[in-house]
Amino acid sequence: MADPSSQDLSGLTAVGIRDALASGALSAREATGHFLSVIEERNKHLGAFVTVIQEQALAAAHTADQLHARLSRQGRLDELPLLHGMPTAFKDLTDVAGVSTTHGSAALDHKPAPEDGALAAHLRREGVIPLGKTQVPEFGLTAYSENRVAPPSRNPHSAGRSSGGSSGGSAAAVAAGLVPFAPGTDGGGSIRIPAGACGLVGLKPGRGAVPVGTSPGDAAQLVVTGPLARTAADAALLMDALVPGEQAPDGGYLAHVDQAPEPLKIGVSLDSPWAGIYPFEIEPEAMDALARGRELLEKAGHSVTEAEIRYDNRYPEAFTAAWTAGVGSARIAPRREALLTPLTRTFRRRAQQRSASKVNEALGFLRQFQHDTIAQYAAWDLILMPTLAQTPRPIGWFTGGGHSGERWPREWSGDADDDYRRQCEYAPWSSMVNVCGLPAISIPVHTTVGGLPMGIQLIGRMGSELQLLQVAASLEPHS
Repeated sequence: MADPSSQDLSGLTAVGIRDALASGALSAREATGHFLSVIEERNKHLGAFVTVIQEQALAAAHTADQLHARLSRQGRLDELPLLHGMPTAFKDLTDVAGVSTTHGSAALDHKPAPEDGALAAHLRREGVIPLGKTQVPEFGLTAYSENRVAPPSRNPHSAGRSSGGSSGGSAAAVAAGLVPFAPGTDGGGSIRIPAGACGLVGLKPGRGAVPVGTSPGDAAQLVVTGPLARTAADAALLMDALVPGEQAPDGGYLAHVDQAPEPLKIGVSLDSPWAGIYPFEIEPEAMDALARGRELLEKAGHSVTEAEIRYDNRYPEAFTAAWTAGVGSARIAPRREALLTPLTRTFRRRAQQRSASKVNEALGFLRQFQHDTIAQYAAWDLILMPTLAQTPRPIGWFTGGGHSGERWPREWSGDADDDYRRQCEYAPWSSMVNVCGLPAISIPVHTTVGGLPMGIQLIGRMGSELQLLQVAASLEPHS
């Protein structure tokens, strides 16, 4: 293999970069310096990063190189952390020591975090080098990463369009080669939506599979952490770092990701629990992606048949109550409430007016919804649908437009309920997977005439994360 330090590292997979770092063919400082220079060049047009921590990253890279030199001298390179020297980034919802966590909100004081949050601390122990914090919607609430703190996160495939949310900045960074891969968090589609919009593999693990990156105020246990990556193998590598060895497949995810799964029974469904309150149209490009995904799955030997799933029409109200409960209790000074975006302000007020018994009633309903939905899914190994019902949306589309220019919004137009409806119509097959606690993956399979990526979503059974990654790997084009 050619010396990676002399070539464009953006052309290597995350697995390739990890191997070069472990062997010593590439130093952590070289890798970090490369990606910092790419961020410097491209982020001003992309808005993926809110904060770049160059000095901290280069210092961490120097320490990583010292560790590699010491272990090499002692013949103990097998003791290197799994992700030794790997550059990455964290959503601006995750604390990184010495860096402000904005939560995407102008209504909060932005003070440096005194220590790493659980996710950052865990991945640092696995060897990663954080390069900074990536753009998110306010409090991670929406399917687009636009706020009043920093410029919107743009889609690398079309700068006038959104990269999705809430892991939109991280997805844009990975898709544009600003980092090799990144962890995302997903409480209602926040990994899969931006993965679909940016043409990435995005895995939402099942509830409990990844012990770090959950949300302490998440009474419905919706939020999980998972990988955003350009290939299934890269996603598997990050899963190996996120999942404790005793809970991972024997040998890890990466060791098995290229093994083709046994022929699976796959049910294809366009049914959505949002359809009753928000009847939505599916764009032809989404149906093209579904047709292409089905073709690839059948060519791989899987059986794909129609699946009719019935969802309880009480779902939208119950999910919304659970999803927005946390923002109602967020500590925001009354004098700064006006700095919230219209959607956040509206749902915060409603959450504060909702009684505890109503929230408990919603949580009880969602537990029953989980039971009933999983029982229907059980007739198939996987459930298939498009990742998104529409192509990636223009910047400002959800909020009523008016901030597609270079400056981010100071005044937002539009109505909160219309904003929310548009999100549910854009991503109608996401949140019910979080409620059910099941693993699901977005896989890029199609490119529109205009060059926009479109993907399919596969929902698996509990514990099927490796199977989903194997299916994703089997659908990747091979040169």
